[in-house]
Amino acid sequence: MQRDTGTDTPKQRLKMASLKKTFRLFHYVKPYWPQFALGLFFLLVSSLAGLAFPKLLGQLVDPKSSTDLLHGMNKAGLLLLAVLVAQSIFSFFRIILFVNVTEKTLAMLRQTIYSHLIKLPMKFFLERRVGELSSRISSDISLLQETFTTTLAEFIRQMIIIVGGIVILLITSWKLTAFMLAILPIMMVAAVVFGKFIRRFSKQVQEQVAAANTVVEETLQGIMNVKAFANEYFEIARYRQRTNEAARIGMKGGKYRGAFSSFIILGIFGALVAVIWRGVAMGLSTPELLSFVLYSVFIGGSIAGLAEVYTNLQKSIGATEHLLEILDEPEEDITPVKIIQPENQLGGQISFRDISFHYPSRPDLTIMNDVSFDVYADQKVALVGPSGAGKSTIVSLLLRLYDPVSGSISFDGKPGNTIPLSELRAQMAVVPQDVFLFGGTIRENIAYGKPDATDAEMEAAARQANAWEFIQRFPLKLDTVVGERGIQLSGGQRQRIAIARAALKNPRILILDEATSALDSESEKLVQDALDKLMEGRTSIVIAHRLATVRQADKIIVLDKGSIVEEGTHAELIGMDGGLYKTLSEMQFTV
Repeated sequence: MQRDTGTDTPKQRLKMASLKKTFRLFHYVKPYWPQFALGLFFLLVSSLAGLAFPKLLGQLVDPKSSTDLLHGMNKAGLLLLAVLVAQSIFSFFRIILFVNVTEKTLAMLRQTIYSHLIKLPMKFFLERRVGELSSRISSDISLLQETFTTTLAEFIRQMIIIVGGIVILLITSWKLTAFMLAILPIMMVAAVVFGKFIRRFSKQVQEQVAAANTVVEETLQGIMNVKAFANEYFEIARYRQRTNEAARIGMKGGKYRGAFSSFIILGIFGALVAVIWRGVAMGLSTPELLSFVLYSVFIGGSIAGLAEVYTNLQKSIGATEHLLEILDEPEEDITPVKIIQPENQLGGQISFRDISFHYPSRPDLTIMNDVSFDVYADQKVALVGPSGAGKSTIVSLLLRLYDPVSGSISFDGKPGNTIPLSELRAQMAVVPQDVFLFGGTIRENIAYGKPDATDAEMEAAARQANAWEFIQRFPLKLDTVVGERGIQLSGGQRQRIAIARAALKNPRILILDEATSALDSESEKLVQDALDKLMEGRTSIVIAHRLATVRQADKIIVLDKGSIVEEGTHAELIGMDGGLYKTLSEMQFTV
């Protein structure tokens, strides 16, 4: 609003920016340009052939051919038939070529957007919702599919008819053509005015549909919570609100489209009546007048059709802007990892030096403040403290999901930001509290730690994780489908699958984030035993609320409000009168 100072310059710049963004999509058409160009050639020939219809139809009623009417009709009929056949053939091949190019282009675009999306840093996903991003890849690209296959072809065809028809009309009678075109500027101004409103409403509808899809995705992912809290009708109302809002905006936009179409139709038929009246008054012959009227109808119909084409193009521009916004986000420096370079292999030593951190979306809330500590190779270090103390943030910084605001993290004395990101993460493994399993088989979930692993390696990892015994009880064993997010398995089974996945990866640094806190006593014993085996011979960072699980740690770091308040072994910390660790320990073991 502040930019609107009475000049059109900012708006013009905005339109040019939108068009430039849209033209960027043709980069994805480039590999298929020969097929696309051939399709355009067929479209051109087909459209030019269509311009012959009014002329040939006029010849059918030419009084000059009355002495040889049958022969004249046969000649005109054969020419019309030839034009029809040519149009049919060219249209068939044009559609096939356009569809082939479109499907290949959109497949490449989907792959590019997904590849880019998955490489974006965590701060991007803090500000976006999964349903919205999913909608961008599905519904927005579907709009582009219609543009490439239909809208673009219709736009070119109608422009050829308009330009070619006007040229023929000018040759026939420039005075009558000038009279017919008197209505055109009015319709073009109306197209610009209405098109601006239509574009705005179309974009708003897309945003509301994306918001509605987000509700669906979130509720289906969290269906257990929805049912546990008896919030089915709450979610129904939430979805109804979103879809009703999209419908309301769509209907409001429909009024503008309807008014636009009505205005165009009124102008066309009014112009048609006026042209016939004026043509008769000017003394045009019947064949010339019939051809002129038919050309006028063709031109008028194409101008009217431009309204719908223009609307679809505006929708596509809106969809393009959303997609290119994602593509313009800077991605992480991710590379395929085949072999860890010797200079980047981790020995297991970690140093935090004066680390301060806040999340990009919450700059006013300091999460960590001047945190420094050392972890030596093959040590088992526990991080404890109240919720919100900064324990999980340390894990995120280790994995370089985020970079610290100040300070440095080094591995074996080498700054972490000098080690390629993919090679760094390839040497770490995380076993979280809330394990995420993909909806495929146990085999696929374990192999996620090492996609090229053999069955023998997966079995060894499963045995190490105390998971092989329950896997063997399933009829399909490793090929058992775990269901969405692993819903077919118990919490302890999911946890052991995650441990097997980490064991298969054979990381140099192992991170355990509350890995046993949500389990019953029997499952916890099995999981803890598996974790103890997994921690052998590697550096381990353990986050735990249950202090009983960290008593054997080589070092315990106690965090509170983003700072280290205590550091030492269990025996040292438990002996500190008034210490936070001792207080937390007494609270747990005296309950």
